[in-house]
Amino acid sequence: MRRLSLRTRLLLLTAGLLLAGLSILGALVSDRLERYQLDRLDGQLRSMTELISRASGPPPAANPAARPDLVDPALDLLGTPYVVYLDAGGAVVGGLNSSRVAGTTLPPSDALRTVPRDGTAVDLPAADGSQRWRAVARPAVRWGGTVVSAAPLAEADATIAQLRTSSLVTGAALLVLLTAAGWFALGRGLRPLRRIEHTAAAIADGDLTRRVPDLAPPGTEIGHLAASLNTMLGQLEQAFAERAASEARMRAFVSDVSHELRTPLFGIKGSTELYRMGALPARSDVDEAMRRIDGEAARLTALTEDLLLLAQLDEAPDGQLDRTPMDLRTLAGDARHDLRALDPSRPVTLTGPGGGGGPGPAPVDADEARLRQVVTNLVGNAAAHTPPGTPVRIGVGTVSGRAVLEVADDGPGMTSEQAGRVFDRFYRVDRSRTRTGGADAGLGLAIARSLARAHGGDVELETAVGEGACFRLWLPLEEPGDVSTVD
Repeated sequence: MRRLSLRTRLLLLTAGLLLAGLSILGALVSDRLERYQLDRLDGQLRSMTELISRASGPPPAANPAARPDLVDPALDLLGTPYVVYLDAGGAVVGGLNSSRVAGTTLPPSDALRTVPRDGTAVDLPAADGSQRWRAVARPAVRWGGTVVSAAPLAEADATIAQLRTSSLVTGAALLVLLTAAGWFALGRGLRPLRRIEHTAAAIADGDLTRRVPDLAPPGTEIGHLAASLNTMLGQLEQAFAERAASEARMRAFVSDVSHELRTPLFGIKGSTELYRMGALPARSDVDEAMRRIDGEAARLTALTEDLLLLAQLDEAPDGQLDRTPMDLRTLAGDARHDLRALDPSRPVTLTGPGGGGGPGPAPVDADEARLRQVVTNLVGNAAAHTPPGTPVRIGVGTVSGRAVLEVADDGPGMTSEQAGRVFDRFYRVDRSRTRTGGADAGLGLAIARSLARAHGGDVELETAVGEGACFRLWLPLEEPGDVSTVD
């Protein structure tokens, strides 16, 4: 069975509550009107009964038709169209009634004798059962009997019935009108929810850029819901984008790893195949093949160790460090000597950060061996990607409360696209460059940045085409102070 829509359920609930409210209101109004009429009639009957009960002399003969022109106006004025006199035994000994009241509609004698004599008003049925009567009885003061005054309730009952009929008709019309108005009002009020539903359906179909429009003021419930949904949708879109980017990086990483591992393995396999086929008859040929195998194995070992280090840094970066107090000037001096050894024709200067003044103190609490690996990668990158003899500047010191070590060159520089990817794993600016055994696989700068971040710092790059490149390692400053200067 199909469930009713939210609009229908709300309308049925509202209509049910409205119907209950109208019913209760109608019942209360009719009850109050009936009570008012009975109270008014009871007051008239008590006054009449009290007055007649104090009259002296015997009760008058029951002959209402003798002078109807006098009796009827008097009874109408007093609001008591029927007065009965009962003797001590309860027998009717006289009475008056309006000529406009048929005798068959009067209360029977047996019913009159049941009326309490203390003035309490009670309902009595007519002799023919056509209507109800209201009666009040009092004992006579000057003779031993009872006076009973009664009035028909036909007019009051007709008024109450007319009121109930009018309330029913009016309530039904009002219920129909308000239900129709509620149907359109709920449709307009729930329109934002349908817009949200359509947006959710579009997102479910794959359009993650869709957002819930501004359907209501921010302070309303719909406004809060729309804002919350848009925030959630933004986070979902970002999460999906990050996931897609991560998957793309993973695919590229696996592809690059496969390529980097396959190259030395093919070299080793090719040399062993030549030896197995007897294509290396001379001792010198065997020695050359073994040299190539050793070089490819060393290259494969270095690549494997780099990948293992990156995996360890991704999982638990701080766990790979053995921190001790040190100064970055030690690493800067060693880097200058390494560059001179690699290319004696290359001018290498040791300065402060930005090239101003001499090298300054840069004390840090770090793993010296790991930082040497970082600096070695930065120096090796400058040596590998600049022409021989290109000047290199190594700056070290303190800037803005941070220890800084710079490796800047006057080489060809890089484009913004190359600079944005230079720290990616297996990325090389010139992928067509012929590499010999042990050549860079594109992991050096990625390892340098991972190690720097494991220390709470980072490696940054400033470069432009034709303006060289400056790699800047910065670390948290441990304890400001000067230590021995390095040449």
